[in-house]
Amino acid sequence: MQTIEHELAQVEALMQQFIVTHTNDEQLQESMRYSVQAGGKRIRPQIVLMMTEALGGKIDWNTYRAAAAIEMIHTYSLVHDDLPAMDDDDLRRGKPTNHKVFGEAIAILAGDGLLTMAFELLSHLTLPSKDSLHLIRLLAESAGASGMVAGQAGDILAEEKQISLSDLMFIHRRKTGKLIECAFLFGAILAKASHEQQILCHQLGQEVGIAFQIRDDLLDVLSTTEELGKVVHRDEALQKSTYPQLLGIDGAKAALNQRLQHANELIDQLSLDMAKIQPLQALIQRLQID
Repeated sequence: MQTIEHELAQVEALMQQFIVTHTNDEQLQESMRYSVQAGGKRIRPQIVLMMTEALGGKIDWNTYRAAAAIEMIHTYSLVHDDLPAMDDDDLRRGKPTNHKVFGEAIAILAGDGLLTMAFELLSHLTLPSKDSLHLIRLLAESAGASGMVAGQAGDILAEEKQISLSDLMFIHRRKTGKLIECAFLFGAILAKASHEQQILCHQLGQEVGIAFQIRDDLLDVLSTTEELGKVVHRDEALQKSTYPQLLGIDGAKAALNQRLQHANELIDQLSLDMAKIQPLQALIQRLQID
């Protein structure tokens, strides 16, 4: 694998090119590109690339397409999540949210466009049909009515309510975790990993997915708008149950560290070459909060 920056640049270029060549309305295209160009950590495409490489797979245009498709789904979810009917946010990644720039109607349609385009992009995979269908079905399940969309619904319905820790985790396993699990499994499938390795990757995705949400909840409390690139203390304003609220700051930090420790143990169980797995370990390490 070349540097992760080089590989992510290929994914970025692919997303931009695909939007331009497959969108025939100028303002819709501009709106879709606005949110994709806003950047972000690109955690999900990084995981696809890193897992494919770590498990002995080849980084090629199929890998880039799979990574781009997941990021398009993630970006669409943020566009819709920021809408007045959802979390009603004005900032995303340090820039005005899509609906603040293009209006609510175009923002909704831009999200719709990114959602459907992700599957259009996956239809361009040059893999055996069985593998292509597996990836398409997995992304649909992860993003849809038993995955991320269901988690978003649960999150909205839990506003202004005090829910249990187990209920909160059930929401977040779907809202945040499912797409991260999908990224780990995409890497395993693209690398033609064994059934046992795919099970470990699924478990690894579950741990990282919950860890990522705990970290997000903590940053909403501990960070600033300038540092985070979005308005902080939104969870409190929307009266959402969060890990810091239910466990306290120290308890949430301990829960985060426990998830990351479990993730590292699962990586060890994969018994992979240390040089190949190091980028993934470094990514997980960056999720820690002191």
